[in-house]
Amino acid sequence: MGGPRLEAEILKPIADLDFFDTAVEDELDPARLRALDALLVWGTPIGPGTVRHLTQCRAVVRYGVGYEKIDVASLAAAGIPFANNPDYGTEEVADHAVGLIVSLQRRLWEHDHRARTYETRWQANSLSPLRRSRGASVGVVGVGRIGTAVVNRLKPFGYRIIGYDPLQPAGHEKAVGYERADDLKGLVETSDIVTLHCPATIETRGLLSAETLSFFKPGAILVNTARGDLVDLDALHEALRAGHLAAAGLDVLPNEPPLPHPLLAAWRERADWLAGRLVVTPHNAFHSDEAGIEMRTNAAETVRRLLEGRGLRNRVSVP
Repeated sequence: MGGPRLEAEILKPIADLDFFDTAVEDELDPARLRALDALLVWGTPIGPGTVRHLTQCRAVVRYGVGYEKIDVASLAAAGIPFANNPDYGTEEVADHAVGLIVSLQRRLWEHDHRARTYETRWQANSLSPLRRSRGASVGVVGVGRIGTAVVNRLKPFGYRIIGYDPLQPAGHEKAVGYERADDLKGLVETSDIVTLHCPATIETRGLLSAETLSFFKPGAILVNTARGDLVDLDALHEALRAGHLAAAGLDVLPNEPPLPHPLLAAWRERADWLAGRLVVTPHNAFHSDEAGIEMRTNAAETVRRLLEGRGLRNRVSVP
């Protein structure tokens, strides 16, 4: 992330900054932690061992949206409120997801891979089946901020859009403009493409298991720009290898950097059976130059508002 010059400029009138240049929790100095009035954190885990030293801290603020590495329960027990930063990168993740959806449906990556071997024949090498977008169905799992942005971007393509999100109130589908699925099974059974936009929780980890993937339409496409833990990588490997799924686009993986896995080995080796059918990007769907500035600015402004006595925005409540 670099040095905190931008944050220092925002907080300059009311606070001094102490920069912990580490992503390893055990390297956080207890004495420096005890002096903090607020803690901004990017990728460093925050567990009970760190929380017990935050004796003066009035809030912990996460630069990003997800907070799987933050022990929110320990913070709550210590009386320290926690906030995340949901209002950045929405456009970027939605654009990334739609880019994967359209490119995989059009089989662009597979055309690119196979065109390298074409010599005497060229245009005649069109791949089939290849359906037009108008009339194809896209299932959106999680229709919050990012899911809604995806729905809005998909509409001009003419897709039939189906959404599943039990947390959204009745009528949300009418306000946003999608068909509501009553359950995940019903959504995947009727979708040509499924795109994930929900957090990783106890309820959603392993959401797409071997059983759930078996309910997908033959030849369906899966896109995941949400959390790697949502998809069983072994099951995805089998579904792609068997041809039950046509393709998958992943910006997130269960382990990052990825641990050795047969599916990722085939992807790295450009195995012919998988060529163009699996696209992997390194968890950067959220990124743009503008989003990086927005993320840091919003997080620092959250701390400034708190220190000025204007309350903590985007506070995350413990269930």
